[in-house]
Amino acid sequence: MRFRTKLLITSLAIVIIPIILAMATYFAVGRYLIYDQQIDQYSKVVDYGMISDPGGTFSEMTEQLVKEILVTMLADPFILEDENYLQQLDEEVAPSYSFIIVKKGFTVYYVADKNKAKEVIYELPGFGTDIKGIYYTTSKHLVRQLDFYFSDGDEGSLYIISGIRTGLTTSLVVYMTIAIVLILLVTSVLLTTWIGRSIFKPISELNVAMQHIKDGNFDYMLPTNVMEKGELGAMYRNYEDMRLRLKESADEKIEREKQNKELISNISHDLKTPITAIKGYSQGLLEGVADNPEKQMKYIRIINSKANDMNNLINELTLYSSIDNNRIPYNFVKLNVAEYFGDCIEEIGADLESKQIKLNYSNLTGPDTQIVADPEQIKRVVNNIVSNSVKYMQRSDGKEQIDIRILDEVDSIRIELEDNGKGIAQKDIPNIFDRFYRTDASRNSKQGGSGIGLSIVKKIIEDHGGYIWATSHEGEGTCMHFVLRKYIEFANGSEAVTVDNET
Repeated sequence: MRFRTKLLITSLAIVIIPIILAMATYFAVGRYLIYDQQIDQYSKVVDYGMISDPGGTFSEMTEQLVKEILVTMLADPFILEDENYLQQLDEEVAPSYSFIIVKKGFTVYYVADKNKAKEVIYELPGFGTDIKGIYYTTSKHLVRQLDFYFSDGDEGSLYIISGIRTGLTTSLVVYMTIAIVLILLVTSVLLTTWIGRSIFKPISELNVAMQHIKDGNFDYMLPTNVMEKGELGAMYRNYEDMRLRLKESADEKIEREKQNKELISNISHDLKTPITAIKGYSQGLLEGVADNPEKQMKYIRIINSKANDMNNLINELTLYSSIDNNRIPYNFVKLNVAEYFGDCIEEIGADLESKQIKLNYSNLTGPDTQIVADPEQIKRVVNNIVSNSVKYMQRSDGKEQIDIRILDEVDSIRIELEDNGKGIAQKDIPNIFDRFYRTDASRNSKQGGSGIGLSIVKKIIEDHGGYIWATSHEGEGTCMHFVLRKYIEFANGSEAVTVDNET
């Protein structure tokens, strides 16, 4: 619920709740006072006008009644001698907790209930006192008097008497004052509790949660339902989003630190092997172990090869840093597929021939097929994949082979690089493009590698708008597939943009 809605409800509740409770209290107190003064015997209907303003209500009621009696007496001057008529008047005033007494001279001519009259009958003034309106008796009863003559000439007086003592009003004021004070206190407690539970408690919980965030505990979840509507619900959801993002960031940081440590360990291990070889062969040269030109040249070639291995490792590390910062330096140009890959194969073929690995190459695309790519980075992709294949050949029969095929797929080309090495287990295939992932957990020194080569390959292909995947069968070999979109020039001269890379 929104704060504005809660404030509106609170404002209305401050007014409405006390009014409702005050009215309920007024009705309850009225009934209690009627019962306490034992005047409920007059009528079962509660006349709250007589309770709150007995003087005014009684005066209005008797004024109307006296007028009706005087009108009736014009038609029948001696109607007040008729007991049936007097009984009718008695019943008429009963709902207002009143009764009538008729005196003839000094004797009581009519009274319906002597028990009601005994307290006030001796306080009533006689005939001809000339009291206008209503008056109070010593016992605090309200009385209205109407003088008349009987048919025999005797003096008579009709008294309309209120059974409610005027002290009732004072009691009502006292009780209502106490009740209103209690009502205001109850309303205040209820609203304060509600506001506290709906606003202050959630804010307190949010404060505790933020303290956990401050202390680095990103697993603490708010105990309150985050689906609550309004500002608090939004705060909860924002907190939860922030917590999850911070937790994800912290987990990524831990994972990144772990990967960096692993990278340093891998690079250190992989650098140690060529450095050891370089030191050993250079020491052999210095000490004269290579005592003929042929042997010396062999040592120099080995030292050069190991230096190249070190250079490749350093280049991988540099490129990894660029990938990590999303700052790979691309130089996209239009490339003719046949010419570009022909040159690449020529370079790769010479290297593989020196290692006695057979290379088969086929290009099934048209002679004018073009792509938009960075030639240096695509060459890196091909070299990395081929190097990986060479590294894991391990054939005992000496028949190592790599097949490179370029296939036409209408609006794109697919490059397949397949070897006949030991293959990759099916469980490892989904992970081979992850950083630092190795299928050979023990990683012998002969194979080496930093574990980031294929992750670099995937990044480069994706930045070219393509995608890459692998298929493999253990004992048979592995095939790497990657797809690049063609460059298409339309008849009107417009060009199809194949790459939109902002790195």
